[in-house]
Amino acid sequence: QNQKTKEQIESLLQNGKHKELRDRLCCRLTFGTAGLRSAMGAGFCYINDLTVIQSTQGIYKYLERCFSDFKQRGFVVGYDTRGQVTSNCSSKKLAKLTAAVLLARDVPVYFFSTYVPTPFVPYAVQQLKAVAGVMITASHNRKEDNGYKVYWENGAQITSPHDKEIIKCIEECVEPWNGSWNENLVDTSPLRQDPLKKICDCYMEDLKKICYHRELNIQTNLKFVHTSFHGVGHDYVQLAFKAFGFQPPIPVPEQKDPDPDFSTVKCPNPEEGESVLELSLRLAEKENAKVVVATDPDADRLAVAEQEENGCWKVFTGNELAALFGWWMFSCWKENCSEDADVKNVYMLATTVSSKILRAIALKEGFHFEETLPGFKWIGSRVKDLLDNGKEVLFAFEESIGFMCGTSVLDKDGVSAAVVIAEMATYLEGKNLTLAQKLIEIYETYGYHISKTSYFLCYDPPTIKRIFEKLRNFNAPQTYPKFCGIYNILHVRDITTGYDSSQPNKKSVLPVSKSSQMITFTFQNGCVATLRTSGTEPKIKYYAEMCALPEQSDRTVLEEELQKLIEALIENFLEPDKNGLIWRSA
Repeated sequence: QNQKTKEQIESLLQNGKHKELRDRLCCRLTFGTAGLRSAMGAGFCYINDLTVIQSTQGIYKYLERCFSDFKQRGFVVGYDTRGQVTSNCSSKKLAKLTAAVLLARDVPVYFFSTYVPTPFVPYAVQQLKAVAGVMITASHNRKEDNGYKVYWENGAQITSPHDKEIIKCIEECVEPWNGSWNENLVDTSPLRQDPLKKICDCYMEDLKKICYHRELNIQTNLKFVHTSFHGVGHDYVQLAFKAFGFQPPIPVPEQKDPDPDFSTVKCPNPEEGESVLELSLRLAEKENAKVVVATDPDADRLAVAEQEENGCWKVFTGNELAALFGWWMFSCWKENCSEDADVKNVYMLATTVSSKILRAIALKEGFHFEETLPGFKWIGSRVKDLLDNGKEVLFAFEESIGFMCGTSVLDKDGVSAAVVIAEMATYLEGKNLTLAQKLIEIYETYGYHISKTSYFLCYDPPTIKRIFEKLRNFNAPQTYPKFCGIYNILHVRDITTGYDSSQPNKKSVLPVSKSSQMITFTFQNGCVATLRTSGTEPKIKYYAEMCALPEQSDRTVLEEELQKLIEALIENFLEPDKNGLIWRSA
């Protein structure tokens, strides 16, 4: 019933574009590391009115099977500010259709009356005791994309087997039901409630649980600049700063209001660093603000930059920020815990492609550190298990600037992370330290962890498959490489096949993930490197880290060694020229 997407298919048909028609119509969306994500437009593997209706019908069918009280407890729906004129698709419209499917089947729906940060949906699912929730967002992806992120009753993103079962249910009911197209139901149905005020108030109140220096925050002269990258973050970050006792951060005027075209940045991903932070850094210089916080368009991730003595800006990597957060959350816990609190009951988590710095801190301080597969859905589920078993989780992260401070939200949250960083900077200023200086202190105490993450673009799935299959059959069938250039490989772990040479039974401890490619190499020189495909974009990512002991404090030597190893990794294992890979633009 969407004229625009209907016209796209008719036009392809008239112009004899059969290959593109096949590409669009002969495969379905599948759940990646962040739910369903694809370009907006016509076709069964795109995000559009029909595929969102079909997905929601499948979810309805599955939830009806899983929960006898589904129609008492209800379902949460949130959305960001994305939109595309050419396919008449917007996050709000897709959210209305999601709600319509459920309302037409007499399911109570908590539908936010305006755009919200992604973390508000998992938070609302738990607060309102709903059975599940959906957020319509493609986070920091390019403007053409959108997505459909599903949260279970525990407030964590769905993992296996739910995702597989939902896909099966979707395939069983592809014909839209009566009422599924009625996007006006959210305005007329008595079963629709708006949870915005309640959830926003509760969230800001809960946030105060991780505020430890309110007096300092009230008094500080430090200024902060915040950019919301044309997305949802502005209002919510302002409220979060207020909850911590701060003056509001200075917004970047050109980027504070929603704009689905993200017109001032070449890509809406704050992870890309200084090139996309240009406007906020210039404003900070003008306003004499020393720290810039940037939330991505759906406000679940956070980038941070700090001005150095020489006037240049240091943009922290996700791994560097995690070192700071890990130190901070543990120090605050230690200062505020009861006398009988047991450090052995305390946990921090990271995904396996992220820095091992938390492991080093945990070993020295006596708390537990655990790793999960890439993707916050694995962290959220594991944290919930730990909490249910009486454990205390202080912090979790993934290197792609995703942070979870505290456990009010079981997903990454850029709003809470922004205000925690502000409090940390305020506290450190009182000790005459910058964030960058503290980071060096942390590395000198726990050992330098120097990491580099980047990617190649590859739009040809068979090429990607070939690259990884070559690594599994390197010099002979079913043998992995023993060397990478001059570097000796100690262990290989292949999450795709479940192999791990470091385990006595040669089986990986982390669950197998057949749908994506991921191989990790541990080198004799202490470097750990992982090659994997992205769950949300056409990328081959590489992650490499040198983990040194505290006494190995020559940073320059470690950096040079890491750089050489990465060059060997690219040249020997990825072979970009031969495979036609596109280098990430600087």
